[in-house]
Amino acid sequence: MADNTEATDSLSSTAGPTSPLGRLRDLRWVLLVALAAGALAALTYDVPPAAVAGALVLLVGVALITPRRATPVPSIAADEQRNQRRMWPGTGMKVTVDALPMPCFLVDGRGITRYVNAVARTRYAAVRPGDPVSFSLRAPSLLEAFDRVRTHGTAERIEWAEKVPTESWFEASIAPIHLPAANGSAKSGANPDFILVAIRDLTEQRRLERMRTDFVANASHELRTPLASLTGFIETLQGPARDDAVARERFLAIMLDQANRMRRLIDDILSLSRIELRAHVRPDTYVDLAEIVRHTIDALSPLARDMDLDIALEAPAGEILVQGDRDELIQVAENLIENALKYGSTGKRIEVAIEPGRPSGWCLAVRDYGEGIAPEHLPRLTERFYRVDVASSRSMKGTGLGLAIVKHILTRHRARLDIDSKPGEGARFAVTFPDQGAAADRGAGRPAG
Repeated sequence: MADNTEATDSLSSTAGPTSPLGRLRDLRWVLLVALAAGALAALTYDVPPAAVAGALVLLVGVALITPRRATPVPSIAADEQRNQRRMWPGTGMKVTVDALPMPCFLVDGRGITRYVNAVARTRYAAVRPGDPVSFSLRAPSLLEAFDRVRTHGTAERIEWAEKVPTESWFEASIAPIHLPAANGSAKSGANPDFILVAIRDLTEQRRLERMRTDFVANASHELRTPLASLTGFIETLQGPARDDAVARERFLAIMLDQANRMRRLIDDILSLSRIELRAHVRPDTYVDLAEIVRHTIDALSPLARDMDLDIALEAPAGEILVQGDRDELIQVAENLIENALKYGSTGKRIEVAIEPGRPSGWCLAVRDYGEGIAPEHLPRLTERFYRVDVASSRSMKGTGLGLAIVKHILTRHRARLDIDSKPGEGARFAVTFPDQGAAADRGAGRPAG
């Protein structure tokens, strides 16, 4: 909509009839009084009639040539401009809001969105001027605060959290805007002309705070056991086993194993924290899923040979493009295939497949034929440090964070992880990536139907 410039109150002047007869009609009472006064003067003071007539002619001439004072009448156009000014913000207000680095909405006193800055148009693509603000901002606490500002005219600041599509935190500053009155005086109080809603994303800050808290809690819990083992063996080597060469070699091997376990724990905790910090930012690049899976299988083939397992891959020919981060998707494939090798070793075979997803997209499935997983454990497999069998997990040098890392990476990629397993029948881990419409435009392979 075109900008509405601010207008000042104007007055339209009406001069009335502009013809001589019209002016004489307007001054008829003055002329009648003057005529009566001239007649009285002629009768009482013997003033010559010619002088009285000349005075009357002069009075009429002056009345005809004297400009009339304009009669002020409020202009209808001025009223309309004043109402428009209170309905749509001016150019200066828009330029100011556009300069702010956060999403901002200008809303009128009725709750109708009148302007959104460039940042808000990117973050809230569906919002349009002319729609109620509740169409785009649905947080109940935010709308309640907006109503309070509209009613009482006092600024407010609130925070709220959203769970969909990912957990996010926001802060909103809501301030009333009063336009100057017609006489230039400032207004305040209830019923503001506009309300400014500025939103700040606190997600990264809150995730950083949580990352620090979780790191301290997880590190103190998981590192306690290897640290206790190291301390005990060091004390033993300093004491009773000081001169026992056989015990020293055995204890040093155990100490090295515990130190490596602590290193793996720290690496996984830091990796998980970095992924959580970016969980709300979806990758904007396209990668070849087939190439990632082949690369991962090649990297894990020495481990498969050591465990006497075969890895079979079934995938369509050509590129299979998905929207994602290559390093993170390699981490997903490594965790799933390595878990299948470790916990499905009794089956002697691992099957990896890339197939059309249902109803759309692509699906990466990893299946083993090991002992399987009991149904009561399936919902908790992606929890941090959750292990079906603690002793078996530690013997396989697992940290309990692999599937938690997979879950958070897939959350960032808007992908879904499905786990299907029964005791004695192995397990199947399936990752379904959403359909990528843009991938087809780039010549990528896509599943039909």
